[in-house]
Amino acid sequence: MVNFVMRCEVSAKLKPDKHFVPCETDDNDEIFMNGIFHYNISKLISKLNSKTSDVALIEMNVADFCYTYSRIHEEHIDSVDLKKPVILAEIAPSRYNLIDGNHRLEKAKRLGLRTLPCYKLTVYQHLPFLIDKIAYESYIEYWNSKI
Repeated sequence: MVNFVMRCEVSAKLKPDKHFVPCETDDNDEIFMNGIFHYNISKLISKLNSKTSDVALIEMNVADFCYTYSRIHEEHIDSVDLKKPVILAEIAPSRYNLIDGNHRLEKAKRLGLRTLPCYKLTVYQHLPFLIDKIAYESYIEYWNSKI
């Protein structure tokens, strides 16, 4: 896994939703794991591709990201499609992590590309894709501790 970080605008404290329902997972769903916070990437991509998505497709600057940890599968790099958008999620206030597209970003860096298509999700847009209620509650606490 590669964990890329980008800093942006400041956000407000979150109020827990007592009716939060974790995102369901199917056997073949892709899950992004960041500590105890596990996101259903397959369901998230499905939502982003739906007509009801309110997330705009933007261009992200490849150079805005730095490596914090790397486990790239070299045999996979050549097969990735750079036209497929990567996904950034506001993991903490003003901090965006790449939660889908590690290999695409690595390939773009190696090719010297300046930008990639990207979905940039606010905390409110990615929270519904957490797959565990305890993680959701911990996430709210974590987020609020960063304000």
